[in-house]
Amino acid sequence: MKKYILESAVFISGAVVMVFEIVGSRVLSPYIGTSIFVWTSLIGVILGSLSIGYWLGGKIADKKTNYQKFSWIIFMSALLIGVVTIIKDPILVLFQSSIENFKLRTIISTFTLFSLPSVLLGMVSPYAVKLKINSLETSGSTVGNLYAISTIGSIVGTFGAGFFLIPTFGTTKILFILSITLILSSISLFTQKGVIMKLYILVLFILSIFIVDIVYAQQVKHGIIDTNTTYSHIIIHDDVDKATGKNIKRMRIDGSSSSAMFAEDDNLVFEYTKYYNLVKHFNPNFKKALLLGGAAYSYPKYYLMTYPEATLDVVEIDPGVTKLAQTYFRLKDNPRLRIFHEDGRTFLNSTPETYDVIFGDAFASFYSIPYQLTTKEAVQKMYDKLTDNGIALVNIISAIEGDKGSFLRAEYATYKSIFPQVFIAPVADTEDPTRFQNIMLIALKHTQEISLETEDPELASFLSHIWKNEILNDMPILTDNYAPVDYYMYQLL
Repeated sequence: MKKYILESAVFISGAVVMVFEIVGSRVLSPYIGTSIFVWTSLIGVILGSLSIGYWLGGKIADKKTNYQKFSWIIFMSALLIGVVTIIKDPILVLFQSSIENFKLRTIISTFTLFSLPSVLLGMVSPYAVKLKINSLETSGSTVGNLYAISTIGSIVGTFGAGFFLIPTFGTTKILFILSITLILSSISLFTQKGVIMKLYILVLFILSIFIVDIVYAQQVKHGIIDTNTTYSHIIIHDDVDKATGKNIKRMRIDGSSSSAMFAEDDNLVFEYTKYYNLVKHFNPNFKKALLLGGAAYSYPKYYLMTYPEATLDVVEIDPGVTKLAQTYFRLKDNPRLRIFHEDGRTFLNSTPETYDVIFGDAFASFYSIPYQLTTKEAVQKMYDKLTDNGIALVNIISAIEGDKGSFLRAEYATYKSIFPQVFIAPVADTEDPTRFQNIMLIALKHTQEISLETEDPELASFLSHIWKNEILNDMPILTDNYAPVDYYMYQLL
């Protein structure tokens, strides 16, 4: 009966390792984002922990090997993943409030949650090898077979996590499923001791999945939606707008407030989105627009309402976000609205369309920036897709001066290398250049002198925010080859 038990245990542990790692990014994202620093810490900690597990598993196997001990190694890994599932949010909230340095917080968070389970999972393969080896003459093929099976398990886990588990279940459910799978693997080794306790823990974890559903139902009842799409962890909740005191619904993507709408109308909640109306001043005859980044589609709804003669194409990489916007943010079909679910850069590379204005709102989070939209090559594509009098209006979160202004100055230099006229307009504060805030970058394709005065009071207010002081030319032009935007954004944290 035990003929393939070891192989199945090794396969399962290999699959669990990769699912655990990939889901780990979703566990961390609401609190520290998904930047290169997060992925570096996650991969580094798990690889280091697996290495310790390989070494420790081999040492223990050399002393004494039996199926009972092997079963307990797998069971303890299941138990630790279950513990991580329970403590992950309180731990991350604690670290978020107590550890100021972002890189240090990222490493400590990753180590605390993911190291011990990974060490136990790393012990599985070398211990299984020792159990499986019958003679030195066949030891090479035995080791090769088991590690091949473990790797195949990792491949299955990788594709399973990305294509099935994450789009279907929440992170908490997935972690409980991993624990349950490992417990079943442990029990399948047919060791008599501890079976009752393992079954007890198994039942608790299975019940926990149902409890997660009950908690989620209560959250929905109170206006809170907590879900995962293929790309992001998303929370939707009711809130009150501090500026107006009105009720709003807010969408948070990977921990950052990305979009919001008023409960009663489709007017704009976020001040920076109102600056997109500057298109009326710089290109008053515009008819066709492109928006990079849809989120809850607050601006597209406002645009269609405000400009009844104009059309809008929206590029939103995540179809799950669009579906949520349709369900919770009053997004409806409109013949003047086309939605494309793909990366903004690939859309710019392939579309034959040209536009009078391109709105950029893909940099809504300072935790992680899609660098492929920040580079000179991407800006050149935007330039090429604009009509002769076209304008690009791009939202950037940054300061202007100091370390916190590195990203803005790099983007400004990048746009200046392509567009003949570039302006910036800090939204919240025009006096303090070291304050990080929403800054609207305005790039004009033509060279005609443009007035910065208007009789429209709203536009006049926006134009008064245009930065008239010198912008330091101390940052490199960003390119596909070199664009350290994660480092620039880290300086804001």
